[in-house]
Amino acid sequence: MSQSSGVSAAWRSVNIRPTGENWGIAEEVAVEIGFNGTPWTVMMASPVDVENLALGLAFTEGLIDAKTALKSINVRTFPEGLTVDLAVDPDDLNHDAMRQRALDGTTGCGLCGVESLADALRRPTRPETTRPDIGQDAIVQAFDQLAMHQPLNAATRSVHAAAWCAPDGCLRLVREDVGRHNALDKLIGALLRSDAIAEDGFIIMSSRCSFELVAKAGRTNAALLATLSAPTGLALDLAHAVGLPLACRGLDGRINFLGGSDDDGR
Repeated sequence: MSQSSGVSAAWRSVNIRPTGENWGIAEEVAVEIGFNGTPWTVMMASPVDVENLALGLAFTEGLIDAKTALKSINVRTFPEGLTVDLAVDPDDLNHDAMRQRALDGTTGCGLCGVESLADALRRPTRPETTRPDIGQDAIVQAFDQLAMHQPLNAATRSVHAAAWCAPDGCLRLVREDVGRHNALDKLIGALLRSDAIAEDGFIIMSSRCSFELVAKAGRTNAALLATLSAPTGLALDLAHAVGLPLACRGLDGRINFLGGSDDDGR
């Protein structure tokens, strides 16, 4: 199991009243992401796994593809936050996509900084391949395992997780962040760096399913996106459009299937 590194830097311990107990507080910092020495965007994120955040965001925003060769990743620490510079061949960059995000991004919104409504509501390019069917038992097993692989959330009780799961529900990679979309970008970046982006599997997340999560997951080979809470209407519409099955946990613990091309349950 791969987990986030440097978790201790992502939270602090504070004393709370009236009990005097110590409480873990998640840190949130500015992370500037750039290419070949040129800044591109600034995200507010947990200061851990920022290499994966930068790579995953570049991929889900369409700046690079899964075959883009990464020469190096340079991370620097400043009083104001962190910078992550990705060194790639300039010919491999989608410069039009670079210009579409010119502002900062907060932890609460994965679409901050896009220049137009059309950019915000873009449809991801879904890889064309045959994917396995993911059953209820596999999703239940994955959700049941998730808490055991969230060290940052165990310390703070305030961060999201995204996990890549094998078709049988076994967790393969887990990434955490104060922002749900950041957690997913970190997971996708980790998949890219481990050459696992084309493997069979599915994604689970400890959040509701919002539009930008479908847009990001739709760029991967995920057979399904399962979230703790139900999707928004816009997320469901996009899932239908790109053929990405969705699932969420009902109040009774049952897995409800939505989205993709099959709304009839399993």
